[in-house]
Amino acid sequence: MKFCIIIPAHNEEDSIGLTLDSLVKQSLLPQEIIVVNDNSTDNTKAIVEGFQQQFNFIKLVNNTSSNQHLPGTKIINAFYKGYDIANKDYDVICKFDADLIFPLNYLDQLAFHFKKDETVGMVAGYCYIEKNNQWVLESITGKDHIRGALKAYTKSCFEAIGQLKTSMGWDTIDELLAKYFGYKLVLDDNLHVKHLKPTGASYNKAAKHLQGEAMYKMRYGFLLTFLTAIKMSIKKKSWPYFYNYLVGYLKATFNNPERLITKDQGKFIRNLRWKGIKEKLF
Repeated sequence: MKFCIIIPAHNEEDSIGLTLDSLVKQSLLPQEIIVVNDNSTDNTKAIVEGFQQQFNFIKLVNNTSSNQHLPGTKIINAFYKGYDIANKDYDVICKFDADLIFPLNYLDQLAFHFKKDETVGMVAGYCYIEKNNQWVLESITGKDHIRGALKAYTKSCFEAIGQLKTSMGWDTIDELLAKYFGYKLVLDDNLHVKHLKPTGASYNKAAKHLQGEAMYKMRYGFLLTFLTAIKMSIKKKSWPYFYNYLVGYLKATFNNPERLITKDQGKFIRNLRWKGIKEKLF
């Protein structure tokens, strides 16, 4: 299978070399790797250029953007800068973060799952972070969720969901829409990906409000947003998360930002979420 990998990178000099090294050593090499140097002020660009000199399937795009880290908008805008120059003759498109170390059979295993069942639209492994000199599962979300750091879609799935939304919550919307259009998601327990920077480490207060706003844009409704806020605050062991979620949602009800999905898709998503809650409770 032909893999197109796009990696947005902002000041990733400490990790981008490790990420690229793990990808150029894959048992199944990608068709192309496109790194989007998104307004970096460190040596990210020079490190990628060093890899370019050795591997002709690595491309570099230099992008100018804001230094403010607002998850969703900034990273997906950077992704599309890479997608604009990508060879569209791919089978699988990946949006990977620039702080990951992949096992050397990672792409091979993704291809295995995609080939095994043509209704599978997304596949991934799990992120592991280092704690006390051990690599442990980064469990800030459920094990049924594919993290935004390591997304991989078949071409048909990527096009069916309308590609990626330029908004906080894009990495949940893609999964829900994939299910809406009849695609399956596969998470492989055997694929352990080292995540060098814990998720949310650089999020600011405004970014946390955006998570609540995303619930509004996804038509969750207040009660589902409330329950999600509780769950995330428990996982993060931080009650300010709960507060910021609700503030973001309530602000959105007054500001009325554009919804990201249709009413019919919203109904499907709410039913899916309530079904999941009932299964966990009973």
